Amino acid sequence: MPPPKRGGKFRRPRRKVCAFCVDHIEIIDYKNVGRLRRYLSDRGKILPRQSSGNCARHQRMMAAAVKRARHIALLPYVAQ
Repeated sequence: MPPPKRGGKFRRPRRKVCAFCVDHIEIIDYKNVGRLRRYLSDRGKILPRQSSGNCARHQRMMAAAVKRARHIALLPYVAQ
């Protein structure tokens, strides 16, 4: 029986970088619908941190901005 391979199968993917930190954005504007739409799934749900790559601070701000935009009908609550 051959010896087990080292590090070939279980390579950890590189961690995503927060796009808001890279662009030095302090406040996430709820009126910037184009940017917020990137963080919604095809069903209209807010993407979690693991898949969006946001840091905790910007994820909370982004979720609040999406909820505000939904409230005044800039973004949909559910997909068509």
